[in-house]
Amino acid sequence: MVNKQSIGVGLLGLGVVGGGVAGVLAGRAKALSEQVGCPLILRKVKVMESDLSRPQVKELGAQLFTTDDEEFFTQPDIDIVVEAIGGEEPALDYLKRALAGGRHVVTSNKEVIAKHGAELFTLAQEHGVGLHYEASVGGGIPLISPFQQDLVANKISGIYGIINGTTNYILTRMAGEGIDFPSALKSAQELGYAEADPKNDIEGIDSTYKLAILASLAFHLQVRPQDIHCEGISRLSSRDFKYARELGYAIKLLSIAKEKDSRIEVRVHPVFIPENSLLAEVDGVYNAILVEGDLVGKVLFYGEGAGASATSSAVVADVVSAARDIVIGSGTRANWRLEPGKSIRPMAELETGYYLRLNAADQPGVLAKVSRVLGDHRISIASVIQKAVDPVAQTAEIVIMTHPAKEAEMQKALKELDKMDVVKEIENFIRVEE
Repeated sequence: MVNKQSIGVGLLGLGVVGGGVAGVLAGRAKALSEQVGCPLILRKVKVMESDLSRPQVKELGAQLFTTDDEEFFTQPDIDIVVEAIGGEEPALDYLKRALAGGRHVVTSNKEVIAKHGAELFTLAQEHGVGLHYEASVGGGIPLISPFQQDLVANKISGIYGIINGTTNYILTRMAGEGIDFPSALKSAQELGYAEADPKNDIEGIDSTYKLAILASLAFHLQVRPQDIHCEGISRLSSRDFKYARELGYAIKLLSIAKEKDSRIEVRVHPVFIPENSLLAEVDGVYNAILVEGDLVGKVLFYGEGAGASATSSAVVADVVSAARDIVIGSGTRANWRLEPGKSIRPMAELETGYYLRLNAADQPGVLAKVSRVLGDHRISIASVIQKAVDPVAQTAEIVIMTHPAKEAEMQKALKELDKMDVVKEIENFIRVEE
């Protein structure tokens, strides 16, 4: 037990998350001190020059704030550094500097943890301090701690996650109201759910960072963002949701990680999932992560995955955890445990069902020609729908559902179909996850 009169906190950033954390630390100081066993005091906040005009600066006292890196990192009474600026740089440099200086670190930065988690954990161990990152995935939903503690007796076989609230809101609007992607995105931006530049969300990049973290924890292999097959939602049409509903499915942007025979499958892309499944019923900005373990079975984690309050909750919980470690004289208690002999399974080896929506010539024998191409690649058709005949263009819309087939063979078949005169356009291609 370490005799501490108080524990000092240094905060990097005063944006949505940083401002929320500062508010909680100041507004709930007494309750947090009782949780830790001594006062938890916000000592210094590093901000940009433009942040100094924020009302919160006046509320907390201007002397608490600095725009100078050196002043922040040479502050002698900071025990815990909270990084809430986001992005890879300068956040990575700040985290390294804090750990090397013997400070415990709390971060909500999914990009840095996904790309540099193993390196940062090594640095934390070298200096006997902790690295906490609960808020990096799922906002206020407890996810990291369960993987590090509650589920450690389990052999995890699969993770299936809706881990981006922005895309889930967009898909919910498209499914429920029959609107197209641009309209749903505009609505998300007007409500503040999507950024002015929404690329990281709608192209699946944000989900890829989060899946890299969860997969690394679950399967004890360093999974990097570039190891994950990633597709976004921008090519989805209201017609895809119409057909999905007719066929008994919902469409979600799913983050999937599975282990089989020491090989890890990791992918982020839109999927058809049965409309009566647990994840199909997760709507709006909510997140849900389904974990399958050999002992616990299926466990679902559900809640709001973003926002100042939810994320601040997770960050402050990590601050309290780090403070307790300091009080009891503990360094880092959690690490990414890596196991030898594991590898990433190439996307080409995936085997799943597929949904195809084709615009084809409205003439006899077209379906037979399409079926022949699929058959040549050992792809069996489960069902076919032909609708939306255009008498002027003399085209029809053909929707095909397949039985499970190899991804590599499906990609070859798609290339052949795209070259056929009778196939005017492959309008969409979505995998099915039963």
